[in-house]
Amino acid sequence: MQIYNSLSHKKEEFVPHEPGKVSMYTCGPTVYHYAHIGNLRSYIMEDVLEKYLRFAGYDVKRVMNITDVGHLTSDGDTGDDKMLKGAKREHKTVMEIAKFYTDAFFDDCKKLNIKTPDVVVPATTYIDEFIKVISSLMDKGYAYEAGGNIYFDTSKLDKYYVFNDFKEEDLAVGVREGVEEDENKRNKADFVLWFTKSKFDDQELKWDSPWGVGYPGWHIECSCISMKNLGEYLDIHCGGIDNAFPHHTNEIAQSEAYLGHKWCNYWFHILHLNTDSGKMSKSKGEFLTVSLLEEKGYDPVVYRYFCLLSHYRKSLVFSWENLDNAVNSFNKLIEKIAPLTKEAPGEVDKNVYATLKNGFTDALDNDLNTSLAITALYDILKADTNAATKLALIRDTDSVLGLDLIAKAEAKAAEAEAAGNDIPEEVLALAEQRKAARKEKNFALADELRDKIKALGYEIKETRQGTEINRI
Repeated sequence: MQIYNSLSHKKEEFVPHEPGKVSMYTCGPTVYHYAHIGNLRSYIMEDVLEKYLRFAGYDVKRVMNITDVGHLTSDGDTGDDKMLKGAKREHKTVMEIAKFYTDAFFDDCKKLNIKTPDVVVPATTYIDEFIKVISSLMDKGYAYEAGGNIYFDTSKLDKYYVFNDFKEEDLAVGVREGVEEDENKRNKADFVLWFTKSKFDDQELKWDSPWGVGYPGWHIECSCISMKNLGEYLDIHCGGIDNAFPHHTNEIAQSEAYLGHKWCNYWFHILHLNTDSGKMSKSKGEFLTVSLLEEKGYDPVVYRYFCLLSHYRKSLVFSWENLDNAVNSFNKLIEKIAPLTKEAPGEVDKNVYATLKNGFTDALDNDLNTSLAITALYDILKADTNAATKLALIRDTDSVLGLDLIAKAEAKAAEAEAAGNDIPEEVLALAEQRKAARKEKNFALADELRDKIKALGYEIKETRQGTEINRI
């Protein structure tokens, strides 16, 4: 498998640290509000990556954090704590907010067929681990205390800016309010590992530490949760492109300073979901959620399909028109599969199966090219083979794509069968006469009978699976 590594800025062959096993870390949500569909694009693509690695035979362990403390409104350690902001907005405690929006996040994931990671860790449960690692960084000279806070000293690194091939707007820290520069920092790039009571006195969640009562910075959370659950060597770290700097940059800095060696081999970044007016975000009022899609009559799985039609390293433009196009495409795909589910079971042709499966795996081996994987799915449907082979391939490939293809096709077939039972006897009789005329190559009579059927309000057409009669 070839995968684009943001750290080396090129596609590389994926080789895990331990043969046959993959350690995978996903940056989880900050649970102060609902996830918008732009956030969820990242989780969909990470889900496809995990499922494909399992499909390819790897033993995968995936870990994800839940940020319920420490993430400020600017990723550069400035502004208000997002969790506190959410609590004030809704007049609840921070932990009530965290519980509600954590549940909402996993509800959305379930609707999108996103598998829950093997290990999910709320940051507030790992305070002792954060303190242990920060203490070690101080002992090693990589961290210092100033103005009541503990900072990581980036000047001690040979190289800090490791993700340096992104566009400036992708690397923007995103300060959304006028904040003063932190004068406690020795260097502009230094970042906070621990805040004490000297800052944000209204912070609800605080813990004792060697440096006073306070709470952790956002960046230290992911490093500690990953190292505690996946060990010193991480194979793949995933996240949205906006996390590359400063969050992932800071993770690398503190993790490798603590460990004394390279930490993560592959960095998997998903680009933004944009609207016509630019990047989707909660602060712009373009707050599109899974619930809103449902309210407008869209199946959340169709949004997953919409995401799979584009490569994860390309920005994807969302519009209702584009989503409607995806709906039409998805419905046509289901309509092509539906007749297969009604055919008598047969034997899977193993040779054909292997050949067609290779088309699917070749697409995903090429830097997880999901759009080509969808094309491979259509190649399966067009193949000159029996229904059993096609259904086996669809079922197996959908274990990666996560589109509920067989279940939806069966429902579509049942719906068509029920509709067929309502077709008038006169129409059915004309259809049988037309079938006989076609068999005798009397196409003039067949056309005449087709027109009579149409005059009665029905349309008849021939498909690879047989004759279809539908109400006009």
